[in-house]
Amino acid sequence: MGRVVSRVKKYKPVTPGRRSYEVLYDKEVSSATPYKPLLEPLRKTGGRNNQGRITAPHRGGGEKRHYRIIDFKRDDKIGIAAKVVSIQYDPNRTANIALVCHRDGEYRYILAPDGLASGDQVVAGPEAPLRVGNAIPLSRIPVGIEIHNLQIFPRTKGRMVRSAGSSAQILAKEGNKAFLKLPSGEVRLFNTSCYATIGRVSNPEHAKVSLGKAGRRRHMGRRPRTRAVAMNPVDHPMGGGEGKASGGRPPCSRTGLIAKGKKTRNRKKASNRLIVKRRK
Repeated sequence: MGRVVSRVKKYKPVTPGRRSYEVLYDKEVSSATPYKPLLEPLRKTGGRNNQGRITAPHRGGGEKRHYRIIDFKRDDKIGIAAKVVSIQYDPNRTANIALVCHRDGEYRYILAPDGLASGDQVVAGPEAPLRVGNAIPLSRIPVGIEIHNLQIFPRTKGRMVRSAGSSAQILAKEGNKAFLKLPSGEVRLFNTSCYATIGRVSNPEHAKVSLGKAGRRRHMGRRPRTRAVAMNPVDHPMGGGEGKASGGRPPCSRTGLIAKGKKTRNRKKASNRLIVKRRK
């Protein structure tokens, strides 16, 4: 099975908007319509909460989307092989997704690892072979193998290492504990009963793409951002002052949270005991 290579497509600068406009072109990604039984409505909030107040700024507009129901759990289809029908684009995440048909006739979406192609076969379970796309418990995965879609606790859905191009790595095992190095550089303990998928997540060149124009960001549902020092004191702690003076206030958020290096993690968080080495 050949490795799927995505490439960044650039355009001639025939207009100002095309000068830096780039897209990812991957011949493996199908242009077929998504599988309707696995779609759900996705209602926009415009960054507002249930009281109508903006809690996530600079949101609004954008193309209409449907949510694709992804099978992050994988361990409820143990031993049932599935054939990859197609690799598809998902507007709700940076990675591509794969539509698979299990031997019992059920269709599901899974996160597509890099190198998975239409016609390949994937399976989940402790006896599954070490092949890209297979979901296997950490106890059966050798040290040094790239994995993704990692469960934090056994029998839950995979919650870690799901963004485009990311992967984790098993460093060592001791009893029922495994030491994993996450994409952030953090080393963390996991139960060896947790499932993970072999390979790294697809679409690794996602971070290299240049949007090229503001309108493309608007299509994604992101509105313009106003600089804090250009606001009035009533709107932002860094606002106000004469000319370009910012009042001597250190960089902070709209609510006053220090933006340059302040640690925000709760010291009493229960999962702190699972962290062996902090991220850089």
